[in-house]
Amino acid sequence: MKQILITGGAGFIGSNFIRYILDKYHSYRVLNLDKLTYCGNLENLKGISKNKNYRFIKGDIADTGLVNKVVKDCDIVINFAAETHVDRSIKDASSFVKTNVFGTYVLLEAAKNFGIKLFIQISTDEVYGSIDKGSFTEGDSLRPNSPYSATKAAGDLLARSYFITYKLPVIITRSSNNFGPYQYPEKVIPLFLTNALEGKQVPLYADGMNVRDWLFVIDNCEAIDVIMHKGKAGEIYNIGRGDEITNLELTRTILEILGKDKSLIKFVKDRPGHDKRYSLDVKKIKTLGWQPKHDFRSALEFTIEWYKVNKPWWKRLVRCREKFSKQKGCS
Repeated sequence: MKQILITGGAGFIGSNFIRYILDKYHSYRVLNLDKLTYCGNLENLKGISKNKNYRFIKGDIADTGLVNKVVKDCDIVINFAAETHVDRSIKDASSFVKTNVFGTYVLLEAAKNFGIKLFIQISTDEVYGSIDKGSFTEGDSLRPNSPYSATKAAGDLLARSYFITYKLPVIITRSSNNFGPYQYPEKVIPLFLTNALEGKQVPLYADGMNVRDWLFVIDNCEAIDVIMHKGKAGEIYNIGRGDEITNLELTRTILEILGKDKSLIKFVKDRPGHDKRYSLDVKKIKTLGWQPKHDFRSALEFTIEWYKVNKPWWKRLVRCREKFSKQKGCS
């Protein structure tokens, strides 16, 4: 029986991955280590606590003593834990450095000391920076442009160094923008759709011409699963759909699906260091047999319906979201 430590498992992607793994592999045991910060929410895992193969531990990945106790009995560590919101990193990067850099170091040290069989570092396309033409490959240089992406790049480099120096079996994944159920409503899709559901304006940065490739979270979970079983230690794998869309197109599509007027769009001042375009070359992961199964439109419609049905889940989070953002914008 494999025992997997999933850090940040009460967050958006981590909670979806836990549900996915426990549903697919009935013999796997999952330990979920999460600090339960503002976006860590045990309601994301409602019903999972009854599963005999699941255990939750509240704690910080930067807590060396706790991490050592948790890691020593595991076979695999998958590090989803991270501070991720760019706007928050611009306002104060300290928690990003602590979690995304030092916390990753603490996990890597424990994994090395206890002989972990596989360490998967969950990263982001944002570490590459912006690209005008073409797509980033896994071998391209890292040129992060925000405190958030800089700390994720630092974590990636630490993880790579532990493979090179200590032969720790590390794999790094870098995915494009994820969306789907349980995403905290400060990210662009849940922010815009929940605002629109309440008849509020949706704050779109600058002219809305920033380009993103949107990946349904379940497709990302399946990709990580494939990498966990077929990936090669020391490698990096980009994960994305390859369907690019501007933020303005995205916003108009959300409003159209909801039957809302485009007059709800409010163009606001751009944020500092806003990357113009992300694009990933995903040929490498496709050699492992992975393909995204969900087209963008149907996955977006599913996501919007989930938020419409689960209003009690997100309504209590909106107050926290608005306290920080004050409608400045989101992407």
